[in-house]
Amino acid sequence: MKFLYNIFIALYPLIARLISAKNKKAKLWVDGRKQILSTIEHSLKDNKNDIVWMHCSSLGEFEQGRPVLEKLKLLYPQYKFLITFFSPSGYEVQKKYVHADWIFYLPMDNFQNANKFLDIVKPVLVLYVKYEYWYYYLSAIKKRNIPLLLISGVFRESQPFFKWYGGLYKEMLHCFTHIFVQDKDCVELLQQINFKENISISGDTRFDRVLEIANKFVPIELVEKFIDKQQVIVAGSTWTDDDEVLAHYANAHTAIKLIIAPHEIEKERIVECKKFYKHSILYSELLNTAINTSAYNVLIIDNIGMLSRLYNYASICYVGGGFGDDGVHNVLEAAVYHKPVVFGTEYAKYREAVELINKQGAFSISSALVLEKLLDELLQNETLYITTAYNAGNYVKEKSGATTTVIEYVYEKRLLIN
Repeated sequence: MKFLYNIFIALYPLIARLISAKNKKAKLWVDGRKQILSTIEHSLKDNKNDIVWMHCSSLGEFEQGRPVLEKLKLLYPQYKFLITFFSPSGYEVQKKYVHADWIFYLPMDNFQNANKFLDIVKPVLVLYVKYEYWYYYLSAIKKRNIPLLLISGVFRESQPFFKWYGGLYKEMLHCFTHIFVQDKDCVELLQQINFKENISISGDTRFDRVLEIANKFVPIELVEKFIDKQQVIVAGSTWTDDDEVLAHYANAHTAIKLIIAPHEIEKERIVECKKFYKHSILYSELLNTAINTSAYNVLIIDNIGMLSRLYNYASICYVGGGFGDDGVHNVLEAAVYHKPVVFGTEYAKYREAVELINKQGAFSISSALVLEKLLDELLQNETLYITTAYNAGNYVKEKSGATTTVIEYVYEKRLLIN
């Protein structure tokens, strides 16, 4: 298995370089790793403080690790904090994140890179978020006896850990000092492969993160002006398949406002959205105060970073991605505002989406006609609306607290010293 793993880590950068000429994300991945170890070494050359290192695969994992990092930074201000990302979609969005002292791409996993990285950084505590296991990094961390925690871990039967060929991955699990998992199903899976110690059920730190965002809500004046106290559907992280469903409702119900935040905001995608929605205006166009917004019932958000606040303005939240192969996007940042949540049919892989439906705080729809019927019912049936909204918000509140569990472990085990 290690032989195949070595082939993978050798081929991955090669393939990325080959496709980088035509693939923007691949180009960012390649360019971001040029001379990366030298860059890290130069950036840290004058550092005198002990370092806590947190690794995240991408943006979603960063949002899970963020509450833990920020709490540790508050409690242990004498430490420096370094974040690495594997994916450009995480690094490029958060490379200026103010609560970290350094943010880098993770050098590709191999024996030399892992040991050189650790020689430079010399972390006293390492946090891995949710998943993404790199054999040489994990092995080197264990060999150096550096405390290593997995935060908000998720395990499924389909993962290599639970297959006959998963020996290398099982070895990686034993590198962790402690594993914090999201639920008892994960514990039971790990126990099946005789991994029974150093495991805790903490829950998912994303619940803490969305609650924090909601509690720090900052109004968006232009959005409030556009809504003008009318009923509004906020549709976040939408793809073309979502627009095909939503546009029918938007164009037929011009008295109801819709706010559409596409998952991608490249020019071609925004032009496509404008074609779907007959009476639409871009957020960037609202900056022109002379425009009469009453002529439009759809606002298309053509910027990044606003979505988590937009959901606060919704009468009903629609979360995109549920008609694509990758599945529905983050339903928690909508549910936290105590609003009914709606999404497509592809949600089975996402625990929080399944649980939100089971708690009767969300609905899955299969077509434009089903969506229209559901939205009309929610907006007209006050009892159904209030009950669904309460269930959604209460679900998030009940599942919070994972950050505290991790922080208490760090304190009790004295992994960091005040």
